Amino acid sequence: MSHPLTRVLTLLELLQSNARLTGTELADRLDTDVRTVRRYTAHLRDLGIPVEAERGRYGGYRLARGYRMPPLVLTNDEALAVVLGLLAAERLGMGTAAPANAGALAKIERVLPHALREPLAAMRETLSFTANAVIGQAPGTGVLLALAQASRAHTTVAISHRSWRHKHTERDIDPYGVVFHTGRWYVVGHDRLRDSLRTFRIDRITSVTSRADSFTAPDGFDPVVHLTSTLAQGTYRWQVEVTIHGPLDEIARRLSRSAVTLTAQPTGVLMHARAERLDGMAHMLASLEWPFTIHHPDELRQALKNLAAQLTAAAQRKPEELPQ
Repeated sequence: MSHPLTRVLTLLELLQSNARLTGTELADRLDTDVRTVRRYTAHLRDLGIPVEAERGRYGGYRLARGYRMPPLVLTNDEALAVVLGLLAAERLGMGTAAPANAGALAKIERVLPHALREPLAAMRETLSFTANAVIGQAPGTGVLLALAQASRAHTTVAISHRSWRHKHTERDIDPYGVVFHTGRWYVVGHDRLRDSLRTFRIDRITSVTSRADSFTAPDGFDPVVHLTSTLAQGTYRWQVEVTIHGPLDEIARRLSRSAVTLTAQPTGVLMHARAERLDGMAHMLASLEWPFTIHHPDELRQALKNLAAQLTAAAQRKPEELPQ
C-alpha cells in the first residue's frame, strides 16, 4: 500500500467502519506514522468530508455525527450480509409499517456495481426457506424506535394504546425492553396506570411521547423470559403439569418457551403448560425421548392411551388391508 491516494481512501473506510480511532491506531493500520495520518485527514477535509479530531489522552479521529457518505460502499461479504438480513427479516415478519425492506433492497441494488448486483439478485430470487413466512402486524417505525430509545435511556414514556377490544387508553409506562416474538413486536415494562408489570403489542400503540421521569429496571429482569412465560399462561381450557425425567438444557431446546414453563426439580424438569386440546399435548409428550410423569389433568392419560392405540393400529396395519 504505497500510493498516498490508496492510503487516503483506506483512511476514509476505517473512519466509516469505526466510531473513533486514535492517530496511533490509524497509523498502524495504514503502515505509516501519526504525522502522515494528520496530513491524510487534512486531504479528506479539503474534499468536504468532515473529519473531527479530538485532542488529549483519549482523543482520536472520527467522521462527524450524522454524516453519510455517498455512494454506499460495501465489500462483497458486507453486501451479502445486508441482503440476507433484509430477506430474513421479511421472512420472520420483522417489517415495520412502511415497506422499508423492499425500499432498502432496491437502493442497495441500485448503487452496487454490476459484478456484485447480479449475484445478489440471483440469491434474492432463488433463496428458499424451510419455514413458512410469518405474517405479523407491523408497528410504526417511529413508535418502535421511540420505545427502544426509552428502554435504553430508562426514560418513562406516555403511550396511546388500543386493546384487542378496540378500547383506547392513555397511560405512562417504564419500558424495560423490546422483544420480537413469532411475527409480533412487544414492549415489556411497568404500567403506571395499573401499577403492574405489563406486556403491550407495539402494533397497537399509536403514539409515544417521552416524559421527564426516569426509572430503574429490576435487577436481573429478562424481558424475553417474562414475555414467553406470560404468553404460555394465556387463557386455555386445560392446565397441564408434567415432570419430564431428563436434563433441563436439552428439554428446553426441544420445547418452545412460548408454550411451556420449565423448572428444574430433583426428579427431573417440572413442566407447566396450557392447552386447548389434550391430543396435541399428548403428541408433544410422545415426541420426547425421556420418560415423564403426569400430575394433572387425569384426562391427559386418556389422550395418551388414545394416541398409543392409534400408533399400535398403524404399526399392525398391512398393505393389503388398505381400502381399495
